[in-house]
Amino acid sequence: MGADLSVRMETSPKAAQPGQPLLYRVEVHNLGPEDAVLPLLTIRLPKGVEILRVNVAECHSGTAANEVVCPSERDVMAGDIGGVMISGLVRPGVRGPLTATATLSSEVVDVDETDNTSRVLTEVDEGADLAVRLSRRARVGRLVAMGAVVRNRGPRAVRDAALFLHTRRARFLSATGARCRSYLGLVGCRLRAVRPGRQVSLRLAFRTHRGVPRVKATVYSTHVGDRRPANNTARINLL
Repeated sequence: MGADLSVRMETSPKAAQPGQPLLYRVEVHNLGPEDAVLPLLTIRLPKGVEILRVNVAECHSGTAANEVVCPSERDVMAGDIGGVMISGLVRPGVRGPLTATATLSSEVVDVDETDNTSRVLTEVDEGADLAVRLSRRARVGRLVAMGAVVRNRGPRAVRDAALFLHTRRARFLSATGARCRSYLGLVGCRLRAVRPGRQVSLRLAFRTHRGVPRVKATVYSTHVGDRRPANNTARINLL
């Protein structure tokens, strides 16, 4: 009578963000009545997604680009359920929709082949374009004031923008224009909403030590993707 294999694939989140993670979940069923002999799962992801991790050790890269092949080392009993998760990163400049397919096959006859392939389309949000610029404002002895300007070229507004500054040899003293906290060699600033075509300005004060202290700043959003991440980082010497 054969086995009745089925495969289902879904993504999280439902709408992808440029430069942000995207998770693929693939679930495999054997509805029976017989066992599936050495089933083979083949997953093809779009070129706009960089594959970071596959949670099943038996899976490996296929012959085609962005193809993951998952052979089973044993027969799958009737009624069994299995699955695989693939973690990916949406490439910054990609346009949607992103098309992925999962196909399941076995060495025995499948009584219903209509559910052996699953296809999922994932839309890609327009995202935003954040950029940061640093400038040295004033210096008195080892006290240094610097400015940071975060711009958003849109098209999406960013309401959770955060600015991280790696300060190394400079000790953070104060900030105006944002709520900032200091950690070991790091200052984190939570910004107010940055709407398209607008900017947020900060002024920060540091006490420097020996050598030439350098500050590296990175602006980031956890919910809105960025299509041009190259301008998300800036560096400056405080002396």
